Amino acid sequence: MLTLEQLAGLFEKNRAAAAARVQEFSIGGKKFHFNSSPAIMGVVNLSADSWYRESVCLSADSAIARGKILAAQGAQIIDVGAESTLAHAARVTGAAQKSKLIPVIKGLRAEKILVSVETYSPAVTRASLAAGANVLNLTGTTASQEIFRMVAAHEAAVIICYVAGKNVRAVGDFDLSADPIPKLREFFARQIELAQKCGVEKIFIDPGLGFYYKNLQDSAVRVRHQMNIFLNTFRLRKLGFPVCHALPHAFEFFTDEVRCAEPFFAVLAALGKTDLFRTHEVPRIQAVLDTLKIF
Repeated sequence: MLTLEQLAGLFEKNRAAAAARVQEFSIGGKKFHFNSSPAIMGVVNLSADSWYRESVCLSADSAIARGKILAAQGAQIIDVGAESTLAHAARVTGAAQKSKLIPVIKGLRAEKILVSVETYSPAVTRASLAAGANVLNLTGTTASQEIFRMVAAHEAAVIICYVAGKNVRAVGDFDLSADPIPKLREFFARQIELAQKCGVEKIFIDPGLGFYYKNLQDSAVRVRHQMNIFLNTFRLRKLGFPVCHALPHAFEFFTDEVRCAEPFFAVLAALGKTDLFRTHEVPRIQAVLDTLKIF
């Protein structure tokens, strides 16, 4: 059971980190004030394999319509992806991904909606940025230098995801034997340095929550790990860049109330000073953040 005493101990042990501030910047002409106002990223999935059915759109028109709705509900950025990260999902060729993504990117940008594209493919990255994508949600490591240069050339932002492997579809185990933050900090420090050398100025870091690691298939172990990362997020802000979190589902615990999972985790993420909330449940997360502001 998570207790007030545990939260107090975490704060006292890391008091200096709790005061850390992160860089603030504009994306597509919109200024973000992360140190005082966290932002929301809404999700549109273009893959039929994505399990969160409410976010799946199988045509460009429906994806654009959903993106417009999410923006009206409070999402400052819309994240689109054309390949599911589920282990059993089929791989999607770069050409197929581009055919789905490009019309959606162009349609949302025509509505002046900021667009993020989730991919680890250089070819998909190149086409998406050329089509007007504002953010690259990078879920791989093998071509990061090439991709960082593309991002810099387009003056876009990048979300650097922690991936213990070549990409989110090819990961191994996650070490749960020690405090995970030092390992995450080391990974992000290297990637931030590389991104900056390539000319990238607008950077988010995403610690990842272990959805896909082999030794995190036990639900209780995975959810405990996810909660721990959320609450310790503020320690990573000492790197100087805003932290993005994809809110999880924990459907084994929430079962029929699975759509309540992301709002629950949003509370923990907010306590940990998350700067950008990636969610399928935009109005619910907006309500959570609005309520927390009362204090």
